[in-house]
This record gives sequence, structure tokens and C-alpha cells, in this order.
Amino acid sequence: MTDFSERLDNVNSRIQTTAEKFNRNPDQISLLAVSKTKPIEAILAAYGAGQRQFGENYLQEALEKIEELVLPGIEWHFIGRVQSNKTRAIAENFA
Repeated sequence: MTDFSERLDNVNSRIQTTAEKFNRNPDQISLLAVSKTKPIEAILAAYGAGQRQFGENYLQEALEKIEELVLPGIEWHFIGRVQSNKTRAIAENFA
């Protein structure tokens, strides 16, 4: 198991424990990995460890990653300020 896999397992375990503590269904809680400024290799490592939701706030950089990383179940979220001239691209490419 890679270091990233171990860290992701640790975070997911903490989510599970906290959800149970507050009588929440852990399946209704999502972990959004912020992948802005991260290289493709790091995102692939996270994906390989089971992470499926990624957050970006630099539109051009995100669109390049989205185009390159067409993977089953991957979901992209825009987490930055939405500028009116970018709304169409955001609506078309992000969850």
C-alpha cells in the first residue's frame, strides 16, 4: 500500500468514526480532494487509491486535466470564484 493509500484510508476511517458518533450515514459524506496545482501523476495516485471526487479552481488547468483524465467514476468540482465569462465551461465540465 502506498503512503497516499494509507493516508486516504486514515481519512476515510476518521470520516466513518465521526459519522457514527453523530448518527450520520457515512455513505452520505463525500471527501473532495483538492487537486488544484497538483500534477496528473498525483491525481492518478489518488484515483488509484480510491478517490473519485476532485476539486479545481483554475479553469484552464482543470480543463486540461479533465481532458487527459477520462476515468470511470471520476467527478470534477469547480471550487473557485465563478466569473461570468467562464460559466459555460464550468457548467459543461463540472459536477
